[in-house]
Amino acid sequence: MSPVLHQKQGPAATRILGVGSYQPDRVVTNDDLSQIMDTNDQWIRERVGIVERRFAEKDELLVDMAVKAGHAALADAGLEPAEVDTVIVPNCTMPSPIPNAAGQVADRIGIKAAGAFDLNAACAGFCYGLGVASDLVRAGSAGKVLVIGAEKLTDVVDPVDRANAIIFADGSGAAVVGPSEEPGIGPVAWGSAGDLVDTIYMREHRYIYQEGQSVFRWATTQIAPIAMRAVELAGLQLSDVDVLIPHQANLRIVDAIAKRLKAKGAREDLVVADDIVHSGNTSSASIPMALDHMRKAGTVKSGDVVLMVGFGAGLSYAGQVVICP
Repeated sequence: MSPVLHQKQGPAATRILGVGSYQPDRVVTNDDLSQIMDTNDQWIRERVGIVERRFAEKDELLVDMAVKAGHAALADAGLEPAEVDTVIVPNCTMPSPIPNAAGQVADRIGIKAAGAFDLNAACAGFCYGLGVASDLVRAGSAGKVLVIGAEKLTDVVDPVDRANAIIFADGSGAAVVGPSEEPGIGPVAWGSAGDLVDTIYMREHRYIYQEGQSVFRWATTQIAPIAMRAVELAGLQLSDVDVLIPHQANLRIVDAIAKRLKAKGAREDLVVADDIVHSGNTSSASIPMALDHMRKAGTVKSGDVVLMVGFGAGLSYAGQVVICP
């Protein structure tokens, strides 16, 4: 008789237990950028909607920022590091493929012997990571998971490339995922468009390049249906959604996605994240950072139904509905 393997079975539902974020101290305005490249405040505001962003100093690393956001999320959840057993760090800007960020972050936070891995889905990374974390807990493979989207994009952006240097910034955002009696994280709606890989990539393995108009057209037409799919998978209607947090890529893209969803049934009073105005595009950090900032500002309340959708290089996309902790 063949031996029978055992498989773990976790809780039926998961939720976000707490969130946190971190941004560097250095604020860089549009006027600051106009001193080093051919641009100006009005042009940047009209093109991407950004007023200012945060840049890390040269000696402040991605891992440093991730640790700070992770600590903040644990504090918000009321948890000690020993209560977490898995750490996922979505990012696309670690200086080298190995060692990964997650193992270092876990150790510095005090999460010993953690399952730890990085995840690269670029700007969709946090939603990918949140989906994986939820499934790990439900499968019994993890008890509580710390997901930290962290990026130091100033390391990979040509500082005088006005098409990209005006957009990208640094920062981190985190969420703790754990078991719940009621579902607080909906199924992930994800996918990729590998045939469009040349629209965003690392040029000469050093600087980010993106074909702005192609990305704009793709995001403004393809992301709203993905968001609607996430709502459908959660068993809800668009009218049930209180808050929309798309990846903060470009304010015009954010507004276009919101407009399309409202045309399909989302409420006119839908709260829409505009964190990009003062934070810039922080890739995998943008969604959790926006959620944390909105909670602190009171524009998102505990119990609100939040629709999150990330999209970026790959091209990759992912979204899910969550209940705000």
